[in-house]
Amino acid sequence: MTGVGAGDLVATLIAGARFGYALLWAAVIGCILKIALAEATGRYHLATGSTMLEGWRSLGRWTSWYFGLYILLWGFVYGGTAMSATALPLAALFPDRLPFWAWGALSGMAGAAFVFFNRYAIFEMVMKLFIALMFLTVVGLAILVAPDFGAALNGLAPTLPSGSAIYTLGLIGGVGGTITLAAYGYWVNAKGWRSPAWIPMMRLDNRVAYTATGIFVVAMLIVGAELLHSAGIALSSGDRGLLDLADVLRQRFGKPVATFFLIGFFATTFSSILGVWHGVSMLFADFVRNLRPGKDEGLGAELETSPAFRFYLLWLTFPPMLLLLLGQPFALIIAYGAFGAFFMPFLAITLMWLLNSARTPAEWRSGWFSNSLLAAATLLFVVLCADQIRSLI
Repeated sequence: MTGVGAGDLVATLIAGARFGYALLWAAVIGCILKIALAEATGRYHLATGSTMLEGWRSLGRWTSWYFGLYILLWGFVYGGTAMSATALPLAALFPDRLPFWAWGALSGMAGAAFVFFNRYAIFEMVMKLFIALMFLTVVGLAILVAPDFGAALNGLAPTLPSGSAIYTLGLIGGVGGTITLAAYGYWVNAKGWRSPAWIPMMRLDNRVAYTATGIFVVAMLIVGAELLHSAGIALSSGDRGLLDLADVLRQRFGKPVATFFLIGFFATTFSSILGVWHGVSMLFADFVRNLRPGKDEGLGAELETSPAFRFYLLWLTFPPMLLLLLGQPFALIIAYGAFGAFFMPFLAITLMWLLNSARTPAEWRSGWFSNSLLAAATLLFVVLCADQIRSLI
């Protein structure tokens, strides 16, 4: 659930605000597709004893360079975005205490220090606390606004309101993480699950996680539909729209409810910092390990204590602080959007390739159902990628 961040809150909130319950089905389909992608990643790790980077390397060195360029660019811009998103609720909770950029910088450094000095077991325990807090906050709000269950059930029937086509695809594709999906297999291994015998447990873990994610995003869509759509309230663009929601909650339910939401908002964004600082740093460490010819340390390598892991941890934290000082780095955000749109098709296509070839033992290769979901995900992300390029041009 580390993939659930401020972007997911905003996307589902605006979906509810603009279209009511009409796109509820899209959030559900998005979770189903992400189950398929995360399951495929975990299954590859467990069935083959290899990591995603080792799998990509087997497809040709071009994959390593493609991913290496992506992860460096993504890390720089995401670091600034994540720290800014975490600064928003802190600045609202403690006004006039510190400037906005200072809250962002402190959030990034706190996340980096925690990940630097703790291994996976402690990381997992703390993540559970933040996830519980963000889950209870959003589901509690959905209950508080008294959802229309009849309209919600109708929203499970696929419909496309006028002007919602590409927005619907974005909602399906954006629920529940992007690059953190590729990190799932590393967390599975760090948990101590390192053989095909753990695949049933991994599948259960994955389904429970995305069921919780589905409940979370549906709850946020309910908040948007009941609190904003019915009242015709528009939100600011980007993560600042969540502060508009806090203002609406303050006016309707009082300051304690608005404060509780801001705490849940912080839990959501800071858990994303912790998850990305840990998981994507492991991805980068494995990327560096796989660049060294003849150096095959296997899954026993301590990626969490490697110099490459610590370098990327610092890369996520300190260079992006320049974006906090610049305020709104539009050129970098546009470049990130154009380049970032290429990762999900890359992940979906390479997973289909790896899991339908001799690189995976026959009994653990993808069947028709898994292949159908991966193919649907591939088509979806190719369309979103093309739309991203078209909009930039």
